Order: sequence, then C-alpha cells, then structure tokens
Amino acid sequence: MAHTLKINGREHQVDVDDDTPLLWVLRDVLGMTGTKFGCGMALCGACTVHMNGNAVRSCIMPVSAMVGAEITTIEAVGETPAGKRIQEAWLAHEVVQCGYCQSGQIMSASALLARNASPSDSDIDAAMAGNICRCSTYVRIREAIKLAAEQPVAQVEG
Repeated sequence: MAHTLKINGREHQVDVDDDTPLLWVLRDVLGMTGTKFGCGMALCGACTVHMNGNAVRSCIMPVSAMVGAEITTIEAVGETPAGKRIQEAWLAHEVVQCGYCQSGQIMSASALLARNASPSDSDIDAAMAGNICRCSTYVRIREAIKLAAEQPVAQVEG
C-alpha cells in the first residue's frame, strides 16, 4: 500500500504493507541507515526516532501509524537546537565507544532537552530508560546531557 511520510522535513512516498515497521522503511526502503536495529521489541532503544518531537521506537511502529506525523531521524536531529547541543556535548564528553546505540541515545536525549531545558537526574533517568549501552557509557551520557542543558541555544546555533 502507498504511504506518504514526512521524514526530516521532506515527503517520501513508500509502497509497503501497513504493518511494516518504520525502522525497515527507513533503512531498507529509504536508505537511512543511521537508525539501528537492536532487539526488534522496543527494549534497547537503538531504533529511536522522533514522532512529532517525542522519542519512539521505530522497530515496533507500523508505518501506517506514522502517516501525517513529523518524523525526525538521527540524520537530521542536528538541525534542531536541542539535537545540535546534544551532539556537541556528546563529542565534548567523548561519549561514544562502539557507537552502535548512540543514534538512539542521542534521539532520546534530544527529545528530553527539547521539552525540558533543565532536566534533573531523575528526568534524565526517566527519558533514557530503555536505551541500553553495552559499553556502559551511562555516566558520560548523563554528563553530556547536563552539559547540553547548560549551553545557551544561541551559542550553538550561531
């Protein structure tokens, strides 16, 4: 079935079954491989994207539920103020080790920062719950989120 999806500010026409997970549309149909497959059950967070600004797991989201939504992937999150600040903080704190989970981690962190400019530790814990990092860079992830929250938006946009 034909679907029109708005991804990263552009409309894409895809011809897939209604129940096809968004993850496979992104990766296999559209060639956007920044979003990763981890578990396929929404438990690890590697496949996280934004749907209308909220972090969602694309491995369980049927494409039919995404029609009409604004979808943002790791390929474009750096164009948003929160995404840019998170990406810069990730680099400053050298968060990445193997890197496999990082697109999902960044997507969850940037959704948090976009809705909460000054998150507490418990806010960070809640937003990042379900994002698993096998390299255990959780301390650096928390510190990077805190650093991004401290940065004025104008500083990173200009």
